[in-house]
Amino acid sequence: MAQLLPVEIRETSGKRRNRRLRERGRIPAVLYGHGLESVSLAVPSEELAAVIRHGSRLVSLTGGVSESAFIRDLQWDTFGTHILHVDFTRISEHEVVEVRVGIELRGEAPGVREGGVVTQHIHEVEISCPASVIPERLEVNINHLKLTESISLAGLELPQGAKLLADDLEAIVVECVVPAELPEEAAEAAPGEPEVIGAKEKEEAAEAE
Repeated sequence: MAQLLPVEIRETSGKRRNRRLRERGRIPAVLYGHGLESVSLAVPSEELAAVIRHGSRLVSLTGGVSESAFIRDLQWDTFGTHILHVDFTRISEHEVVEVRVGIELRGEAPGVREGGVVTQHIHEVEISCPASVIPERLEVNINHLKLTESISLAGLELPQGAKLLADDLEAIVVECVVPAELPEEAAEAAPGEPEVIGAKEKEEAAEAE
């Protein structure tokens, strides 16, 4: 479901003006696509952050423009904590888009009680699907994952009308494996008292006297 996102028309551009815009709690943005003219926008930073936290990619822009749009790209600062710019593309709810979505594990694997360790190898995938059913994430239920068992890309549950864009559907997403043993030398080594630098030399000198 599309998230409502208020926007304003942005009349000016430039690094200095955009910096001042951000200082006022607004993020510069641009809306383009469908062969129509691009529109410069400003988005309230708090509202945009809430949409991103929610995992939404499809939004209904209101205020300066009234259109359905897809969050195509986000530009972050060096530390990845603040959004500097956002690109929106016009889209219809029935339009098929390609998007990357995260994979989250749900439940507790019985294999863990057998001494196993759950290891997730793939954390996001690319899918194509109608814009109206873009998932926030793909959830993988591991409540039946026993020791030495795994779940591949082919085992992922997708929204109706979605298609997984992957070359190898047998690639393992998550598995429950026997934990690797420590090297024999490390396992047998017992912790000892730290050696005091120079202590041995002092002892030898005292014996010589």
